[in-house]
Amino acid sequence: MLNRVPAAGRPGARGARMSPVDVLDVVIEVPRFGFAKRGSSGELDFLSPLPCPFNYGNVPTHIGLEGDLLDAVVLGERLRPGCVVRAPVWGAVGLSDRGLYDDKLICARAAPSPQQWAMVLRFFQLYGVCKRALNVYRRRPGLTRCEGFVDAAGAIGRARPRGSNWRGPEVSF
Repeated sequence: MLNRVPAAGRPGARGARMSPVDVLDVVIEVPRFGFAKRGSSGELDFLSPLPCPFNYGNVPTHIGLEGDLLDAVVLGERLRPGCVVRAPVWGAVGLSDRGLYDDKLICARAAPSPQQWAMVLRFFQLYGVCKRALNVYRRRPGLTRCEGFVDAAGAIGRARPRGSNWRGPEVSF
């Protein structure tokens, strides 16, 4: 069972005291307002009908539970694809895709506002619905949905260090 963030300490909750759990390097794959979702191999995964409201990338030193680089979003100004930004980790969102669980770290230079937390959650809820439809179209079975906010330290702890022999995800997305 995943550790849910309690309501009183939920990211963006009124009166919640937030501090980053870690600072990690994130490689930007999709810039803020970008439409093309690329995987860690650089191959096009899909074109979104809606722009991504934040920078989306990966932590190249960690492998998530689904076998690909640990995903991270970076809130703030638009960043160039391929750039590396060192950013504090403030939270995480869980996503199940075809039955494979995947953490998405939420990073920003400063503590996200309640409005930013709400936008992140809404985005991943919509992303889960759209990805489920894409999986049905691609005939890829399994549960696909947003699992909500999860503990950021737990998300980092579930990832494993990337070894020098890692050659990319075993499952195509």
